Amino acid sequence: MAEIDQELLREKLYELSLEHRDLDDVIHRMQMTGGMEQMQLQRLKKRKLRLKELIVKIEDKLIPDILA
Repeated sequence: MAEIDQELLREKLYELSLEHRDLDDVIHRMQMTGGMEQMQLQRLKKRKLRLKELIVKIEDKLIPDILA
């Protein structure tokens, strides 16, 4: 993989990780306050899961498979 491609992937990984962490904080605060809308909470949790899946895909591209 080209050095430029790796750098772009690292930047994207950083951005996605920040968004994932922010969503985790928002979800936690919503759960603590108790007066939350369940639909909104579900959407945030789904978004957080999609972010995690993207993070794992990028990490897999950056870290070569040792067994390969």
